[in-house]
Amino acid sequence: MRDSFWFLPTVYSLIALVTVTLTILMDTWLVPNMDGSALSELFVEKSTAASLYSALITSVLTMTTISFSTIMVVLTTYSTQFSPRTLQDFMKSRVTQHVLGVFSFGFLFTLINLLLLGTSNQKEFLGAYFTVTTAVICLGFFILFIHHSSRFLQVNNLIGQIRNDTSVLIDNTYREKDYKEATEWNEEEVKEWQKNSWDVVKANQSGYLQGIEIEGLLRFAKSHDILLSSVYQVGDFVQKGAPAFYYWQRSQTDEADDMSGCLNYILVGNERTNVQDIEFSIQKLVEIAVKSISPSINDPHTAVNSINRIGSLLSDLASVHKPYRYYADQNEDLRFMMEPKKFRDYLYKGLYQIRLYGKKDMTVMDSLLEALYKIAITSEEHVKEDTWQFAKYIMESTDTDELHQLDFERFYETCNKIANVCGEVPPIKHA
Repeated sequence: MRDSFWFLPTVYSLIALVTVTLTILMDTWLVPNMDGSALSELFVEKSTAASLYSALITSVLTMTTISFSTIMVVLTTYSTQFSPRTLQDFMKSRVTQHVLGVFSFGFLFTLINLLLLGTSNQKEFLGAYFTVTTAVICLGFFILFIHHSSRFLQVNNLIGQIRNDTSVLIDNTYREKDYKEATEWNEEEVKEWQKNSWDVVKANQSGYLQGIEIEGLLRFAKSHDILLSSVYQVGDFVQKGAPAFYYWQRSQTDEADDMSGCLNYILVGNERTNVQDIEFSIQKLVEIAVKSISPSINDPHTAVNSINRIGSLLSDLASVHKPYRYYADQNEDLRFMMEPKKFRDYLYKGLYQIRLYGKKDMTVMDSLLEALYKIAITSEEHVKEDTWQFAKYIMESTDTDELHQLDFERFYETCNKIANVCGEVPPIKHA
């Protein structure tokens, strides 16, 4: 809800209603009581205030219209040149939302002031000056928005923003939790749970699994004394009526309890989001890279930039990644299980499409191997094994027979470099 275009403008509009009410009440008290004082020189005639309000309503509405037009241009550019998935990044931008909110505030504040101006001869004070201040603030936000939009249209800034957001997501995913996470668990305890027959909780809607509140599921499982197992991972498509969870009760009863309440702790929506989905965040960069090497755009340098960022993210992920399968409550009682995503899954999803569509461009293929080299050189042995397997996949899919000698020398040098780090031998032979 906070990421939508209507939420913050609605909040600002409500603030405008409160502000205009307070302003009118204070003017009603101040103007009669301060009449004849030095402050009365600052009072504004009703006719002047009406002209001021009318002019400012038009100017704020014009700035709002231009801003909406700019937003549509940005969204169209993102859709056609970058990736439809990157639309979320611009729409979630707090600058964009606050700008529209400020414009909504200014328009409603000025319009209501004009509407409630009345026909009496009482002069205006706070309302008029506060309206002028609001117009100046709107102008400042308008200039800020134009600057913000122009920066967002630069693909390198977009790639950098996605990379930074994904780094934050990785840190949040693998930070220390209040509950226990483990890659292995006592097999006897698991078998003790699973000796009874399992029951199913079916999904009540279709869509993409956007997030799982594990802490809530642990509380739910503890309160019902069950062991839950998730069928889906974050980012998977959930089919209505299909099993979402399996669960085992410690003691069998004649009538199975209704466990559908556990569905309240998963978020299913129409599209994937980067709230908990690391793979989806990386795939945004993948799509930018794939589009940039398409014949219609033909921008390999943007592809290389995207590959470098993907490699950097995968390197960050490799340093903290743990294939957590078991989750226990604060008493260290096993309550929840979920199949983990392996690092090689992230590696494959992050690079295989670029290999497929860029295999005839040596700049792209060499950049892929360079990214894998940087992952391997900063990672532990098990990550190096996965990285080498994917590097071989890239080397073997490259038709080196058609390469010019200079291209082959450069490619072989990169192959040899990653092979030395991984303690392997390149599958291609030097001429």
